[in-house]
Amino acid sequence: MAKIMVVEDDEPTLAFIAELLTLDGHEAITVSDSSTALEMAGKSLPEAFLLDLMMPAPDGFKLCRMLRAEPRFKYTPILIVTALDDTDSKIVAIGAGANDYIVKPFPVEDLLAKVKALLDE
Repeated sequence: MAKIMVVEDDEPTLAFIAELLTLDGHEAITVSDSSTALEMAGKSLPEAFLLDLMMPAPDGFKLCRMLRAEPRFKYTPILIVTALDDTDSKIVAIGAGANDYIVKPFPVEDLLAKVKALLDE
């Protein structure tokens, strides 16, 4: 299936999402420090990204913009996975280049359905 990079600073959440993706047949690349995510993405060339928004610098909004500024990731699907459930955060995330948005806690099947939809685009 797909190689997916998960950028999440909460280790239990990172491990949970990675396990879900692995059980669904994907290769999960985990990054707990958003400051190294761009470099690691350049080395591993993931086919999709799952980004948390509330992280130490750079936050998920900025990381999303940084990924979109890289020509090789300009069209790579990005799913925001965050606890922020307000309209402003959703608008800013989509404006930063995210393809979709899901709020934690989420039903497992919803996350996997969104990942599948992004990969099928």
